[in-house]
Amino acid sequence: MEAEEERFPRLRQVLLLFVLLAHTCAEREDYFITEETESGSFVANLAKDIGLGARELSRRRARIIFNNDKKHFQLNLQTGDLQVNEKLDREELCGPTEPCVLQFQVLLEEPLEVYRYKLLVTDINDNSPVFPEAEMILKIMENTLPGAVFPLKNARDLDVGVNNVQNYTIYPNSHFHVLTRNSGEGRKYPELVLDKALDREQQPEFRLTLMAVDGGTPPKTGTTLVLIDVLDINDNAPEFVQPLYRVQILENSPLGSLIVTVSARDLDTGINGEVVYSFFYGDEEITRTFALNELTGEIKIIRKLDFEKIKSYELDIKASDGAGLSGKCTVVIEVVDINDNTPEMTVAPLISSIPENSPETTIALFSIQDPDSGENGRMVCSIQEDVPFTLKHSVENFYKLVTEGVLDRETRSEYNITITVTDLGTPRLKTQHNITVTVSDVNDNAPAFSQTTYTLRVRENNSPALHIGSVSATDRDSGANAQVTYSLLPPADPQLPLASLVSINADNGQLFALRSLDYEALRAFEFGVRAADRGSPALSSQARVRVLVLDDNDNAPFVLYPPQNGSAPCTELVPRAAEAGYLVTKVVAVDGDSGQNAWLSYQLLKATEPGLFGVWAHNGEVRTARLLSERDAVKHRLVVLVKDNGEPPRSASVTLHVLLVDGFSQPYLPLPEVAAAEARADPLTVYLVVALASVSSLFLFSVLVFVAVRLCRRSRAASAGRCSGPEGHFPGHLVDVSGAGTLSQSYQYEVCLTGDSGTNEFKFLKPFFPSILNQDLGRKSEGNPTFQNSLGI
Repeated sequence: MEAEEERFPRLRQVLLLFVLLAHTCAEREDYFITEETESGSFVANLAKDIGLGARELSRRRARIIFNNDKKHFQLNLQTGDLQVNEKLDREELCGPTEPCVLQFQVLLEEPLEVYRYKLLVTDINDNSPVFPEAEMILKIMENTLPGAVFPLKNARDLDVGVNNVQNYTIYPNSHFHVLTRNSGEGRKYPELVLDKALDREQQPEFRLTLMAVDGGTPPKTGTTLVLIDVLDINDNAPEFVQPLYRVQILENSPLGSLIVTVSARDLDTGINGEVVYSFFYGDEEITRTFALNELTGEIKIIRKLDFEKIKSYELDIKASDGAGLSGKCTVVIEVVDINDNTPEMTVAPLISSIPENSPETTIALFSIQDPDSGENGRMVCSIQEDVPFTLKHSVENFYKLVTEGVLDRETRSEYNITITVTDLGTPRLKTQHNITVTVSDVNDNAPAFSQTTYTLRVRENNSPALHIGSVSATDRDSGANAQVTYSLLPPADPQLPLASLVSINADNGQLFALRSLDYEALRAFEFGVRAADRGSPALSSQARVRVLVLDDNDNAPFVLYPPQNGSAPCTELVPRAAEAGYLVTKVVAVDGDSGQNAWLSYQLLKATEPGLFGVWAHNGEVRTARLLSERDAVKHRLVVLVKDNGEPPRSASVTLHVLLVDGFSQPYLPLPEVAAAEARADPLTVYLVVALASVSSLFLFSVLVFVAVRLCRRSRAASAGRCSGPEGHFPGHLVDVSGAGTLSQSYQYEVCLTGDSGTNEFKFLKPFFPSILNQDLGRKSEGNPTFQNSLGI
């Protein structure tokens, strides 16, 4: 219960600040209530005055908030009635201040709305006048003339207005009557007036009752006993230099500081002229705060002053001589405010987290106050300049902290805002309050790939489920908005079986090859990858991935020529008159791999007669290594090894059959340098190699046909016509064999049967060069008979 009571004042302070959010702040009529009204008493129906139903008050969570943090009243949310929660004591709430006004607000939430009210607490006559002393002693000279006035101590009444002291009476009143006077400060005090001359010898003493009466209904009274001693003659009473002293003193004056010195003079001599100073009546607040030197009249501070509690004091000082005569003066002490109170700030943070990109939003409401006065109580409010927030003044001393433009969490996710309230006093005092505001994330950033294009390389013949690489995307957002999920995009080429080639890990972007890749079947492929976050709505971005399949040396060289189809071996014919370097044939091979795995080299592995033939390592041309002689065997078997440049290298071998024949004309043999130049002329093309093999086969078949026809028509050879030239050749037939593979030049072979030979011989394998080479040879032969003879021209 105690914890709840402690929490309510704080809650009321916080809710009071909600006034900033209200679009209107309505001032309503005043309510009145008499002090000491019983708890639970009806004051007013707020629901009716506001114009809302009782249920509407409950739904909008109406609350009552008092400025002094007291729970004087309660609001019945069922009926809308404002009821007294505890008895009110006007004297405790307001003291002598009149009127006694309690300000409160009615706060409605959802939407926020506030209504201001003033509650006037009216005084009842519940306090009687009280004299400071139960007995007053007054000494009067016996020769005092009738009409003389003697001041008496006034009574105090805590009530105000008509309920305060209105008049004084005294009884019995055979020699005296009392007058009621008004002081400049609004107090009423009594003065005793002598009506008849005194005679000490007849009556040396009077015992009178002084009664103070207030104006209440019924009136209340207070009494004190006045003892009057009739003295012998003392002609002069003490008289103050000035009847009223006004002084000012700073509230922070040190203890013992002299405020003022009052002075009174007495024209008598001796004991009748000695003046003693004293407070006219012993008010507890005054006697605890000030000290009066009875001999010198000095008034000093004996307790700390506080302007915020008491702004001024009024002291009545009496000066008495030794014979009992006295005089009176008034000292008014005004306490001067100093800047000794720091500004007070009450903050109600509404939200501690704000979504980024939000429009202007109220973060906190707060009120400021300074108990000081004047410039010491004036305040300015500010925050630091490096934050996107601003302060907006609302009503009176209320402010709200609002955002200044939209916030970006990715730029800054947290702000520490220091609200500083400074007064304008000297020295300036300030109060600071820190508010931490976090910026919550909104999904406003799409995932961003580290690269727009990724190039991955994987060697063919890989194992399935091989990790071939990764893609990576980051999202500047946080939480679920930054959780990235990866997926494959449909391929642009519908023929690409992407789903069976690669897969992607949705969580980390790792890519895996689903099956073994074959460089010869698929050298490269490309696909798209999407990275999407888990925000709402989800944002995504794309990147391209290109996968290059690296060649592995998994294909051995394949020999195109001579063909290796298991049929009868092909025999190459070489005239014995061939010179060294004569082109016997050319081994043509290809390799399905690429790069250095397809770089082929040739070497002679076996030979019937070593040293007779040689193989060019780079183009596979088989040439004679020396001149042929009659002692050389007719048939030769050569085994040529074709090897690639892979790691490890793969190879293939081919067997050549060479037949040495007689009687053929010497063909032109190009020089090795020319042959090497010709070998670099055309690129290796599989289609041309196949064409070369086809044409070569057709050429061999044509040769066999011509031989057969020549043998069958041998007897008619003479009449069938002759070949052009001095030897009577048949017309030549040209067979074109285009270069392919590593065969660099096109070759045309002239086949012409001789008609006048006694033996069945034919001219064989005279290469016919293209026109460009013929033109070049023609230019070289011009004017060079020796060169012409070497060409057989």
